[in-house]
Amino acid sequence: MAEKKEILPPKFDLGVKWDACLDLTLRRFVYSSLAGAFGGLLLFRTPVTRWASVAFGAGVGIGSAYSDCSRLLDGTPPKLTAPKSTETPVLQEAGNEN
Repeated sequence: MAEKKEILPPKFDLGVKWDACLDLTLRRFVYSSLAGAFGGLLLFRTPVTRWASVAFGAGVGIGSAYSDCSRLLDGTPPKLTAPKSTETPVLQEAGNEN
């Protein structure tokens, strides 16, 4: 007889989310490290500062991947915005104090 497979909704499928996060982290780490190496070759002369620019690029890549993966795994909204106020504040003139 045919077996029924339980199909999880995409919201609860953690395997796909972890795969996406791993892919995102690896790509951003490599691309930002390469950008840091290229920038270090153009801007700096000493090997220490060139390696520092590579490390900075790698840190930026991992940091941006971490923030995107935390949003993906937690399911929180991408950006929190302040509520819009429809009322305009009333400014008091300096001479009219009661």
